[in-house]
Amino acid sequence: MKIIEIQERTPALLQSLLEIWENSVRATHLFLSGPEIEQIKSYVPQALEAIPHLIVAVNENESPVGFMGIDGQKLEMLFISSGERGKGTGKQLINYGIQAYSVRELAVNEQNPLAKGFYEHMGFHVYQRTDHDEQGNPYPLLYMRLG
Repeated sequence: MKIIEIQERTPALLQSLLEIWENSVRATHLFLSGPEIEQIKSYVPQALEAIPHLIVAVNENESPVGFMGIDGQKLEMLFISSGERGKGTGKQLINYGIQAYSVRELAVNEQNPLAKGFYEHMGFHVYQRTDHDEQGNPYPLLYMRLG
């Protein structure tokens, strides 16, 4: 696996990342209904375009298998294709973000305990909880910091 910092966000790349996003969300965000996932999906391409640092993990065929987005020292998104989960891809991406961008903070859905456990394993701890996500939906968020 190789980690690539994306300079040019082509339509083909964005489509591949959108597929990874949907695959990952359907596997891990069991609290979301199908229509809710479809609604959120419509905003993902814009988020991928707007994030200052888009970093992609690719396999030996140069196909994307996971990605993260970083803004400042905050991890804004991390999604791994379900076929890659448990193989160290997320860990490699997080470690890259910590080393290259001094990532120190993130937010995770409280209803996604596997992600929370992963981030705790990576050294993050909860410092704040909200009852709603950043769009005002009733999905509690846990704000985590490294250290």
